[in-house]
Amino acid sequence: MRRASALFLLVTLAAVGRAAPPERTHDITPDDYASVNTITEIAVSPDGKRVAYCLATWDKKADNRRTDLWVVDTDGRGKPTQLTKDRANDRQPKWSGDGTSIYVLANRGDKPKPQVWKVPAAGGDPKAITSVEAGITGYDYAPKADAVFYSIDATATDEDDFSALRKKFDKPEYGSGKRTVSEIFRIEKDGKPEKLIAEKRYVREFAVTRDGQRIAMVTAIDDTVLKSEGESRVDVWEAGKVVTPPTDVYRAKAASPYAWLEHLAWNPDGTRFAFCAVFDAYPTEIVSGELDGSTWKVKLLNRQGKHVRGYGSPLQWMTNQSVAFLGDSHGDVPFASANLASDEARDIAFEQSAVNYSLWFPMVRPHTGIIRVQGTPTRMATLVATTPRKKEPDEVVTLVDPNPHTATWKFPTVEHVTWKAPDGTNVGGPLELPYGWKKGDKPLPLVVAIHGGPTTASYNDLRFDPHNGRMYFAAKGYAVLCPNYRGSTGYGDKFVTDLIGKENDIEVKDILAGIQHLIKEGIADPDRIAVMGWSNGGYLTNCLITLKDPPVKIRAASSGAGIVDTVAEWGFNDEPAYPRVFKKGLPWETPDVYKATSPTYGLGNVKTPTLIHVGGGDERCPPGHSRMLHRALKEYVKVPTELLVYPGEPHGLTKLSNRVAKMEWDLAWFEKHLR
Repeated sequence: MRRASALFLLVTLAAVGRAAPPERTHDITPDDYASVNTITEIAVSPDGKRVAYCLATWDKKADNRRTDLWVVDTDGRGKPTQLTKDRANDRQPKWSGDGTSIYVLANRGDKPKPQVWKVPAAGGDPKAITSVEAGITGYDYAPKADAVFYSIDATATDEDDFSALRKKFDKPEYGSGKRTVSEIFRIEKDGKPEKLIAEKRYVREFAVTRDGQRIAMVTAIDDTVLKSEGESRVDVWEAGKVVTPPTDVYRAKAASPYAWLEHLAWNPDGTRFAFCAVFDAYPTEIVSGELDGSTWKVKLLNRQGKHVRGYGSPLQWMTNQSVAFLGDSHGDVPFASANLASDEARDIAFEQSAVNYSLWFPMVRPHTGIIRVQGTPTRMATLVATTPRKKEPDEVVTLVDPNPHTATWKFPTVEHVTWKAPDGTNVGGPLELPYGWKKGDKPLPLVVAIHGGPTTASYNDLRFDPHNGRMYFAAKGYAVLCPNYRGSTGYGDKFVTDLIGKENDIEVKDILAGIQHLIKEGIADPDRIAVMGWSNGGYLTNCLITLKDPPVKIRAASSGAGIVDTVAEWGFNDEPAYPRVFKKGLPWETPDVYKATSPTYGLGNVKTPTLIHVGGGDERCPPGHSRMLHRALKEYVKVPTELLVYPGEPHGLTKLSNRVAKMEWDLAWFEKHLR
């Protein structure tokens, strides 16, 4: 981090009297994962002097991770104060207008369903603001009105010729007739809930202006992913009336009509809203709406080639005309802003170099500077404050280190490496190397850890990731390459869109070229190569092991929640627009593409011992794919294989025991087949 000369001197002199950093003596194991704490969300007080944050910790007995609410001063002089200790999963923190309290959504005590709670910032018992038997689904707070707004689920019945029959036989689960919709309520201080909106549409997300006079909502006809990804829209409520600003810029005129709409935010005056339109196969766009007289005008912000982070970013208005967002560039996550008045976008650099750091979750610019959660290649994520200065570099102060116990851990080194794809395209990604390994040492067994998405990226920071092989393999002596293959964000728009219609082809060649590059560089041992991934990373693992005569020998694989048959993907998973976009049509419109992209037809080529993981309740990549892969390898191809189905788990593993089990199985499987 860059500092002014005087500040650097001050820091250096102050360090003389301190003890030297502890020696790194601890060998990291999967069991250490339970000790890793994560700051998940932040909110800065109205005066900018304090920041509330949610700290997620693991509970071995409960086998889960939950968050508590903390607060710390933004000047870096005070110690963090824990405000809740009941593991009620406090989330979505929002400061009261007077700065004395913090509102959160939580599952607490005798109200196990989600409710809005008000937590005194100076300490004290949380107070329930809502008391809805079935729980609430979302909330927001208007500080100028001192009012809480919340949404609940409701049911809408659509009458047709078969309504009476459905009512008579009410045991089956029907595909039509009833829909989950939403209602939105407002609570004034010490008042009763007032129903504001009941439009018989599902509200996936909403945001309220500071004065409470307008509400922007992401709505759809029901709560299904099918409708949300392709038919949702942003509606605006004002004075008892709901209107729909034009949708064409993020639907009809967009690169793809199947955008997810997320991260609604109003500017300080409540005159403009913004949100992310998140696409599969195309870069995320930021959409803004502005009231011109009585008409809403909607447009895309000019990002000038910059990428919004992976699958979208929280948005923070810095002024009434400038909105800030997390970017995406070659495995780094810079901070950027777009200005509606000048129609320009720019990076906001904190230090001399705006590389090798990752910004996580919401970012805020209070009066005193910018507060962010930042991870680096040498330090796990911390909460830091940046104070802007006119003539000197910005001052950066660490407010909270949630993992001080890792000071003795033997962290891997993390660097971004690049290589050439067969077509000459530059490809890159993070490379983790074991603690103490240096160029010229003996080549290492290589794990290729492939990210999901694919319209996101792997980042150049320290992270302990059971799904994608980060940290625990490098700690065991492996090199770990995290390729940002074609279709990933951060390398230009064309790099993202090149993948359309070319799955199981162009990105597979990118990954193989990365392996060959590390072999040539003397980093990877060509006889000890393994591949792994989760979600799209699992799919690409399946693509790699089903290749006939690959240019490198893959000795072991771990396929996590991976697709095997892309027609089944369209038919069974919860987001059918995904294959429709990448395959340029429906299965009967582009059957050759669906066949070419399905690893199914290469299963007879598999010679790689393959470990298979999947959640039993996964709707995104249903377990049938993993069972198909296991059946083919075990019963027909006769390749060593093992299938782990984690009961009840969704697309990502949620239980601590299951995450540790996955890591230990991965390590044992690769140790057997690579060592």
